[in-house]
Amino acid sequence: MHKYLAALTILFLVACQPEPPSEPAQPAAPEPMAEPEPAAAVDPLGAALDAQSDEAKARYVYRHPRETLEFFGVEPGMTVVEGLPGGGWYSKILLPYLGSEGRLIGADYSMDMWRLFSFASEEFLAEQAGWVDSFPQDAREWAGGNGASVAAFTFGDMPGEFAGTADVVLMIRALHNLARFSGGERDFLGEALADAYAALKPGGILGIVQHEARDGMSDEFAGGSNGYLKKSRVVAAASADRGRYRLALAAHPRHECRGPRPACGTRGRRRIESDDAQVPQAGVVPGEILPFRRG
Repeated sequence: MHKYLAALTILFLVACQPEPPSEPAQPAAPEPMAEPEPAAAVDPLGAALDAQSDEAKARYVYRHPRETLEFFGVEPGMTVVEGLPGGGWYSKILLPYLGSEGRLIGADYSMDMWRLFSFASEEFLAEQAGWVDSFPQDAREWAGGNGASVAAFTFGDMPGEFAGTADVVLMIRALHNLARFSGGERDFLGEALADAYAALKPGGILGIVQHEARDGMSDEFAGGSNGYLKKSRVVAAASADRGRYRLALAAHPRHECRGPRPACGTRGRRRIESDDAQVPQAGVVPGEILPFRRG
């Protein structure tokens, strides 16, 4: 009996011995990490252009806003003065493109000049008299939540606080009426360009887009009332007593200005070549394109 108990005890003890430790499991080889997706290129100007109305987009083929703004070196975060913003065709692009760090300053004709237009009724003039206040209010709605801040002034009466603050001043089809009404007691064109240069930082760009009349055409036709100006007049006015400037001009060898009311500079596309290495090269833009760099 004792032998059986001893045997059972030995078996029990043997059965209760812990199993020898097994070899530690080797960690599984990590799966190769997937290559990260390349980040999509950020194109804030493209986003601003895509956000415009179909009606505005229909004008891109004629106005070339991307090429124009890139040519003048407009970038997010800049302060830009826009001459004669009107109903905001360019403002609606600029405000989201400049972004929350940028600033858009609208500049309109003076009240003295508005009175010279034949269509300027008393009601119209009363509305224009409040433009410096109304334009920023309207523009803030166009800017959305992340758009540039907005201010305004009239040519010939620019507040000193704007002096030396602008990276770019845009005069897009804004000069012909200034030229048309200049002479006599007021040089509206000279006043506007003086304000433009005063607003610019050193090295800033004055960007002019204007339908061009050939130098051989009559001064009467090219005086501004038809919407066209001679390049020579624009260059003389923009560079007079204002220091160094750089010129880029548009040319299309097969497009000539012939008749009394032709579509000069509005059909066909003109390639721009600049003699200023600091001015970005353009693609194709319409009309006469003149960037002047403040010295």
